[in-house]
Amino acid sequence: MKIKEVLSTKDIKQFLEVSRIIYANDKMWVCPLDIDIEAVFSSKKNSFHQHGKATRWILFDDNGKLIGRIAAFINYKKAHSFEKATGGIGFVECIDNEAAFTLLFDTAKKWLQNHGMEAMMGPINFGENDSFWGLLIDGFTHPSFGMNYHKPYYKKHFDNYGFKTMYEQITNHLDVNKPFPERFTKIAKWVSQKDGYTFEHYDDQKFNKFAHDFMEIYNDAWKDFDNFSPIKLETVIESFQKMKLIMDPKLIWFAYVNDEPASFIIILPDANQMIKPLKGKLGFIEKLRFLYYRYKGATRMRAIVMGTKEKFQKHGLESALFIKLKEYVLPLNQYQELELSWVGDFNDKMLAIHEATGADFGKKHATMLCTF
Repeated sequence: MKIKEVLSTKDIKQFLEVSRIIYANDKMWVCPLDIDIEAVFSSKKNSFHQHGKATRWILFDDNGKLIGRIAAFINYKKAHSFEKATGGIGFVECIDNEAAFTLLFDTAKKWLQNHGMEAMMGPINFGENDSFWGLLIDGFTHPSFGMNYHKPYYKKHFDNYGFKTMYEQITNHLDVNKPFPERFTKIAKWVSQKDGYTFEHYDDQKFNKFAHDFMEIYNDAWKDFDNFSPIKLETVIESFQKMKLIMDPKLIWFAYVNDEPASFIIILPDANQMIKPLKGKLGFIEKLRFLYYRYKGATRMRAIVMGTKEKFQKHGLESALFIKLKEYVLPLNQYQELELSWVGDFNDKMLAIHEATGADFGKKHATMLCTF
């Protein structure tokens, strides 16, 4: 076998091609857009390059056939927040071959060690954790946009190399046409009518306001979780800009208490239903096809992230946001399913909200760690 660092345009094309080879006969898999993957490795498009570095490799068998790939990266803002200096690996794709996986992991490990790291976490993204994060270990059904999909055999190769699960990421599915449980609905309606409680859906004309509100709520809601780093406005704006192409403003809701930003839910139509026929490409013809599928509309939604300031976390605001969402969605008669993804198994409060909505289990990913 031969492993090669990705340096040339040809290398980049081969890196992107690996996943198409691995999943060629898998009807569930949806090829991510090439431009979305390349954006991760672009210093112009990914702000994480300002405080980190990344590289990647492609793997060939003895006959010169592509059989695998891997990327490694270091986010210096988080690397030293762990017990051991920790880098990341991601975008791992490989045939079912122990030696091939080992060579990929060894190569990434050596690069990370040479840059002062003592452990590697993966598979993760060189960016926020709303995309390309975690190893799929249960629920090998249709993936939603940005969610990793893997072959079932990947887990054994991570385990055999010495990776241990840090935490699991739970995804649940909600049948849009199924009524919420009575208690959930009762609380939601009571909250939505309380004095001083107001609710607004996203409005592009107020982009800066909502970006600031999101940052304020998010940084308060997540501040007590391990290894948390406050999100910057620059990153929020970058993320919102990426969402614009597919977002439906009335699927994104904010709650305010006496005009103070208190809670939000960010939901997007599942773009995977629009991009699956494009097979990762986005040339002129593919753009026309994308516009056609976008016009037809998605039948699935994905809840990207939810957050509530700590002092408002027992006020039932999340319930009210779901009711506001349903009041818009049901009359459309378009969406059938809402994917609530992903919630760490350490986040009891959010998992309790999922349970309260009556959602059913969908998928499970694992974020894993290997120490050197």
